[in-house]
Amino acid sequence: MQLDLNLLAALDALLEEGSVTAAAERLHVTAPAMSRSLGRLRRTTGDQILVRTGRTMTPTPYAIAVREQVHELLQQVRGVLAPSRDLDLTTLERTFTLRWHDSLVALAGPALLAAVRAQAPGVRLRFLAESSTDTPELRRGEVDLEANASRPTAPDVRAEQVAETRHVVAVRRGHPLTRVGTVTAARYAAAEHLTVSRRGRLGNALDEALARLGLTRRVVAAAPTEAAAFAFVRGTDLVVTVPESTARAAAADLELLPLPLELPPARVYLLWHQRYDTDRAHLWLRQLARTALATAD
Repeated sequence: MQLDLNLLAALDALLEEGSVTAAAERLHVTAPAMSRSLGRLRRTTGDQILVRTGRTMTPTPYAIAVREQVHELLQQVRGVLAPSRDLDLTTLERTFTLRWHDSLVALAGPALLAAVRAQAPGVRLRFLAESSTDTPELRRGEVDLEANASRPTAPDVRAEQVAETRHVVAVRRGHPLTRVGTVTAARYAAAEHLTVSRRGRLGNALDEALARLGLTRRVVAAAPTEAAAFAFVRGTDLVVTVPESTARAAAADLELLPLPLELPPARVYLLWHQRYDTDRAHLWLRQLARTALATAD
């Protein structure tokens, strides 16, 4: 059997996208051409690969079983065929897309951009806002680098912890909690709270920690970002619990109180797809991002 590497690329796109039209757009070919490739794949493998279920197409058990293997094989082929070049930062022309938590953009984004511009003036950075739902852009190569507080579950996504900080309680100046001396867990729980959640969640690990002490709190609202939460706190007696590094950088006009609970530190992870493990420009960017995030204060 004669091997056609174009079929491997087509199979990878079809399995990633689950759609003939989307796979065609990804490989910059026409939908009829992709349909013909799907037909050849079906004849070659003896499997339907994708079957129609209503308005969508569903991968067969065989397709699901080989999805990761196909992707890895394609990356290996591309690695073999791509010439190895030394990285010349002074002539590098590339745009990197970064999806970072909003507080991390404010905290470390300026330092990262300054370092990039100093070393590679032809490189541009696109910072994207986090989505309220989990998105596949990292695995699809549409996002180069993520930075947030969550470890990935996908085996093909790399993660490295680059920083951590304790949590503090942010309140307005003159807040009742600032006049009671030591803030106990009971006094903390009795206050009215905000949560910070891009998904609008009203509960988090704080509630579990309070429950272990036999305490509960009243959460009156959820804000999508720390910056929005600070705006609520400035004019009310609400309290919000946030990473200390974020609060010190973005809420200098607020009072920061120790959290009277045992809570794991807020961790920052750098995430990327394994396709970029040996990409020299990506390695360079990861190192700069690692430094910017680790030294942000």
